[in-house]
Amino acid sequence: MSAPAPWLPHGAGYAVPGALLVKLRVGEAPPAVPARLDVMRRLGTPAQGLDGGPIDRLLRHHGGAARVTRVYSAAQSVHRPGARHLGYDDVEHALGMAATFLVEVDRTTPIGTLVDALRQLPAVEHACPHWIATAPFELPAAADLDDAWAPRVRVNGPDALAYETGDPAIVVAIVDTGIAPVHPEFVDRWRAGFDTVQLKGTDLAAGVTLLGDHARFDRRPYDPFVGHGMGCAGIIGASGACLPPGLAGAASLLPIRVLGAARLPGRPDPVGMGALADIDCGMKIAVDLGAKVINMSFGTPDSALANGGAKPHEDVVRYALAHGCVLVAASGNSGRDEAFWPAAFDGVIAVGAVDASGRPAHFTTSGAHVALCAPGERIVTAALRGYQCATGTSFAAPFVAGAAALLVSRAERRASPIDGATLRALLVESASPFPGGSAPGYGSGVLDVRAALAALDRRIDREEDDADADDG
Repeated sequence: MSAPAPWLPHGAGYAVPGALLVKLRVGEAPPAVPARLDVMRRLGTPAQGLDGGPIDRLLRHHGGAARVTRVYSAAQSVHRPGARHLGYDDVEHALGMAATFLVEVDRTTPIGTLVDALRQLPAVEHACPHWIATAPFELPAAADLDDAWAPRVRVNGPDALAYETGDPAIVVAIVDTGIAPVHPEFVDRWRAGFDTVQLKGTDLAAGVTLLGDHARFDRRPYDPFVGHGMGCAGIIGASGACLPPGLAGAASLLPIRVLGAARLPGRPDPVGMGALADIDCGMKIAVDLGAKVINMSFGTPDSALANGGAKPHEDVVRYALAHGCVLVAASGNSGRDEAFWPAAFDGVIAVGAVDASGRPAHFTTSGAHVALCAPGERIVTAALRGYQCATGTSFAAPFVAGAAALLVSRAERRASPIDGATLRALLVESASPFPGGSAPGYGSGVLDVRAALAALDRRIDREEDDADADDG
């Protein structure tokens, strides 16, 4: 058994060696530090410090020379190469997007000790290791396309799509592993996406090997190794070439690659793995590029985090909610009652999985934050090459993300825009009961897309009747 890696505090889960995230309090951030996206494209040079004072002294004492970049680009400058750190708006300042930095130090630095020291400084609002999130992905089985319809029928997807076809103006972001640029289910479906994966070296910890493109920010969110994101995309937005049509109907798909491919110890098949800054940067880009619905089939269990810090993705979740996005996340595959982040945040629709009988799957993570369930066992969907049969809450969440996009399309068609809280309530209230009655910790029941659309129409009808009565 190998000794604990010095960059992992308190025996916690994977983190990037020699890296940490630091968020400064309002008014403390130096303006000249470039955005990481520009540095990765050689359009800027990392800063060598943050304050010229106590923060930098701690960095030098514990980790030697530092390289500092901004995690987030300013929304109004996302298309301004070399100037993406300029022009943050009031929301970005209020939520700390302009004051969140990736700090890289010597790879052998005891990051836990450095983080604890930084947290004592009054200018530091938050500091944490550069955590790694994974998208658990069991080896997909061969797909029998005849089996593709049953899960969609269970959630009344075909009836829902016959009632509301969706709207190309509604953008669904798939924040995940990469996509295959050419696939019969996605002809003319992809919007221009982004790849924010930036992992260095070949090993994060003993036995973890990175594969393929893991160190280049670009507009090519492709991945030849892991079909996790493609599986999610097939449920949300398949055209119907061989699969049933995706539940989002005609909505547009925005691929954001935030998870690279990695091979873990003892597992021959690659999984999706991404660093916290890469994921959060990609999520913000999705918001800034106009995504209305964001599917997040990844997460970090609370048990893997050190005590005393903020939860992963908190600021970017708040940013997305402030911009009216509908956030859908997989609850996790631990089979326990526990919090996975980002699924457990208020405002996020956390989705568990049911098996073919409609009962909660044995692997699905439960908890009071879980809103509802959707099919997540042996789901026939798209793969990097052809089709696959996939299992996990990762593939339950896209059913709900697709349904959310369809509800948004319906609301827009009726000139009655819907907010995320109302949409969540409609999905929860319209869910069909679990066989045998309630199942505490697994939400209100199983997704019913057609019933949710009907509930939305009834709500809009009532609002219109009330408005007519007021006018009369």
